Amino acid sequence: MKLLNKKAIVTGGTRGIGKGIVEELVQNGCSVVFTYFSSDESARTIEKELSSDSVKVFGFKADASSFSCAEDTVKFAIEKLGGIDILVNNAGRTKDTLMLRMTEQDFDSIINANLKSVFNYTKAVLKPMIGQRYGKIINISSVVGLVGNPGQANYVASKAGVIGLTKSNAKELASRNINVNAVAPGFIETDMTDKLNDQQREAILTNIPIKRLGKPEDVAKAVVFLASSESDYITGQVLTVDGGMVM
Repeated sequence: MKLLNKKAIVTGGTRGIGKGIVEELVQNGCSVVFTYFSSDESARTIEKELSSDSVKVFGFKADASSFSCAEDTVKFAIEKLGGIDILVNNAGRTKDTLMLRMTEQDFDSIINANLKSVFNYTKAVLKPMIGQRYGKIINISSVVGLVGNPGQANYVASKAGVIGLTKSNAKELASRNINVNAVAPGFIETDMTDKLNDQQREAILTNIPIKRLGKPEDVAKAVVFLASSESDYITGQVLTVDGGMVM
């Protein structure tokens, strides 16, 4: 197990990529506190399914765009797990529309959910990580943060911002033995891609050399690599998990 006895926080961990990350961390021996925004039932189900005698899993209800919620999450994780070795900033959402129709609230809400949340949780874990002189921070961005996408100016700006924040924090924290990297998924099979019709799906596949959509576990395995000792000499990087779509 690559992460035996490690302790992690994963934001947005009840579905899609986030849930896949929680599952993969647990399979590799890591105890996890995951955050969620709405479904208490889903959180309790994940706790029951993944907890064992050797691995602890707890859900914590939090608004990732709130710094005070981030601080409360960190306090909870230290209390329940005994520390924090790994932070995965995964929480995020979309509110797509063309720039002409996009409201200020449409823009601000996505920036807060997807970018400010990364600032919030990163800042909240720094004291314990610096104190132990060890940490792995993995931020979930997106390939559209690298290349742009029509109708997603707010989402693209947030994910491009995550990449910039990743690189700046990597340079600040390297001397403290804290690695900061980003994973940029392409099209992954989640609730969002389930809404695609056959024509849209085929159009996407024409731009993916591997000719399939990714699975949450494809992203999760990349996260585990960046969270493990195998990536100790890697920081400030963006690992695309996209089937070759962006290269």
